[in-house]
Amino acid sequence: MKKLITKFPKDFMWGGAIAANQAEGAYLEDGKGLDISAGFPNGIKHDYDQVIEENKFYPTHEAIDFYHRYKEDLALMEEMNFNAFRTSINWSRIYPNGDDLEPNEAGLKYYDDLFDEMIKRGMQPIVTLSHYETPVHLVKQYGSWRNRKLIKFFLNYCETVFEHYKDKVKYWLTFNEINNMRRMPGGAGGIFFKEGENQQQVIYQASHNMFVANSLSIKLFKEIIPEGQIGCMLSLSNTYPNTCKPEDVFETMELRRRSLMFGDVMIRGEYPSYTARIWDEEGIEIHMEPGDEEIIKCHTVDFLAFSYYRTSTHKFGQPFHGDTGGDQGTPNPYIETTPWGWQIDPLGLRYTLNELYDRYQIPLFVVENGLGQIDEIDENGDINDDYRIDYVRDHVKAMKEALRDGVEIMGYTYWGPIDIVSVGTGEMKKRYGFIYVDRDNEGNGTMERRKKKSFHWYAELIRNNGKNI
Repeated sequence: MKKLITKFPKDFMWGGAIAANQAEGAYLEDGKGLDISAGFPNGIKHDYDQVIEENKFYPTHEAIDFYHRYKEDLALMEEMNFNAFRTSINWSRIYPNGDDLEPNEAGLKYYDDLFDEMIKRGMQPIVTLSHYETPVHLVKQYGSWRNRKLIKFFLNYCETVFEHYKDKVKYWLTFNEINNMRRMPGGAGGIFFKEGENQQQVIYQASHNMFVANSLSIKLFKEIIPEGQIGCMLSLSNTYPNTCKPEDVFETMELRRRSLMFGDVMIRGEYPSYTARIWDEEGIEIHMEPGDEEIIKCHTVDFLAFSYYRTSTHKFGQPFHGDTGGDQGTPNPYIETTPWGWQIDPLGLRYTLNELYDRYQIPLFVVENGLGQIDEIDENGDINDDYRIDYVRDHVKAMKEALRDGVEIMGYTYWGPIDIVSVGTGEMKKRYGFIYVDRDNEGNGTMERRKKKSFHWYAELIRNNGKNI
């Protein structure tokens, strides 16, 4: 029997998380190719421009210029006592078209320098291989992940970065929020539908191809970085039944299983039994090559990383709908709501941690959790974001209770520690950071960095390893 855990472990990873496409900017600099994030002027919840319009503003093209300012920004993270920092490698910075024969040396050097800077400042790099950054060429030429050829291209990319950074990066994630294929396949997998297509067929076929790529990348990883750890990453904000009406309860379970299916494949190594019914009712016939199921079975992840932002409720018959924050149904009258309609539920994090650990019995990592709010600078130049302090405090308390429940938690990387472009809406007004960036929704501003009140609070939280929460 496990002993009762009453405090965060000494090796607990504390820090923050960003994505290359939301922070770096420099979208075509130093040989980088186009990735899909460049074509969403209003975020991945909205329309995608197949062709970049010359006089149109695209927020990710410059973002917060992390590409040139990472040393300044990581110095601020060090001041907050981070011992871990999560970011992504943008695939098109390494292979501009995705299917190139040789990597872009300038891209490799950039991430070399970035990881060196993190390590110098005492931060463990946690790196996502594909974070809504599919190269545009792969979408146009091959139809993205609906085509099995992407498996080969992805593995070539993985082998390159595993070999190149094997002495610097020990923690890796494959596909960011892969279960968002069922909510936002354009962002999650570069999937844009043709007229008349069975969209569910395309989504599940593309997901299957990604599952095979995931397992083969794990096999490769274990050969190249045997002492490292590689995880999957899912969006797992939760949903409650709106009432105790049995139909509400059962259909909410069905909704949740649509996301947990992705975890089952990558953690348990097989499709759960209920998948057959989903495929039958949706008219789906998945093409599998001989050996696919064995590959998926043999090569599973070491840990489950996930995002948790909110909860919602579901009523029977309500269409399944979601966005970057998770499934979205009927508002819950018992909890608060942000200006973007995201409901704040710290107890829901403890509930989710228990749900996932009971199901999978592998280490969990909260790699995204944060509060998007409207921050105002007062007459003294201060940003008193007590609401963000309250949010983080209450969610860290929930993690501490989950540790007492027996859940194994590796770390917590707050999303995002510095204001970045919202992936869902393309806004800067929706601010998450402990660090304010002087930039607005139209791209105006000096890019000056400014510490918020939460900056100092979070630094103290980490310094005390969550003891005084």
